[in-house]
Amino acid sequence: MEINSSKLWLSDLDEVIASMPNLNKLSGKRIMVTGCTGLICSAVVDLLIRWNETHAEKIIIVAAGRNPGRITARFKPYDRQEWFVPVQYDASSTENELNFPCDYIIHGASNASPNRIIKEPVETMLSNFLGLKLLLDYAKARGSKRVLYISSSEIYGKKNDNLPFKSDEYGYIDLLNARNSYSVGKRAAETLCASYAAEYGVESVIVRPGHIYGPTATESDNRVSSAWAYAVAHGEDIVMKSDGTQIRSYCYCLDCAGAILQVLLYGENTHAYNISNPNSIITIRQMAEILAKAGGTCLRIELPTVDERKSFNPMSNSSLDSSDLQGLGWEGLFDAERGLAHTVAILKEIS
Repeated sequence: MEINSSKLWLSDLDEVIASMPNLNKLSGKRIMVTGCTGLICSAVVDLLIRWNETHAEKIIIVAAGRNPGRITARFKPYDRQEWFVPVQYDASSTENELNFPCDYIIHGASNASPNRIIKEPVETMLSNFLGLKLLLDYAKARGSKRVLYISSSEIYGKKNDNLPFKSDEYGYIDLLNARNSYSVGKRAAETLCASYAAEYGVESVIVRPGHIYGPTATESDNRVSSAWAYAVAHGEDIVMKSDGTQIRSYCYCLDCAGAILQVLLYGENTHAYNISNPNSIITIRQMAEILAKAGGTCLRIELPTVDERKSFNPMSNSSLDSSDLQGLGWEGLFDAERGLAHTVAILKEIS
């Protein structure tokens, strides 16, 4: 069963759309979404698809990803609609052919897998930077209205207290740790956005999502929120490889998708907005306990291996202050209890 056949998922989509009446400003516009089959951007595409299903005037969705077959499989039967345009795009390549105009670009294509970051730090860093450069050049040549870059809370590095990061606070990142190829690559890409705006007038906005979760994650996603959600949906216990005291800003994928579209419409040029639901700033252990309860399973703690430790996010506190985002009129609809419970219920429904 496909996720867009889930009654609960459709209900969640409708709830977010109802909270965003100004989405009609995108009617008749062409929006390219890269990384369209990923956890975050597939939720963005689903939201736009649902808008088109329930409104007369359509948004043209250019769904860009590395694997055209995967795009078709993820979004069927909508891939046959006139307003849905699948396009091959690889953030790690400079050979992409984008021979069409776009009003807006949402760039979410990136390697965010902890295991792949460890194995491919060079590719991780270069794709973050070069993939964005290609799109900024494209926007400059085609006269696109705006590029939205999906960065990461990992750009903040380490801090010495447990207060949420504001958008102008930056902590320490070890530049010589290959695990930080992801966070340093994201930092450099943000500066590239600001540089293209200053030199060429290419308008861009930046979002820094916290720890996003939801049923749009694939089963191969090895981020703990995704892996544990699938485990409990299958009736398996959660195995945690740390004490779980790290503080994270969790956010349901549809709250994140709504935030992205709100920033696309109303964000200030070259400003960065944290995506964080203030009702979902909890520890990893609390997140695991909520998931285990939702799935009716247990939480077990085991010691990590040396290789497992290498892939851990080094930030003990990556909580985010989302006041700038809320100032644009965004509000999270799904707190941790509700969002995680919906994630497990939808995964059970479609499995």
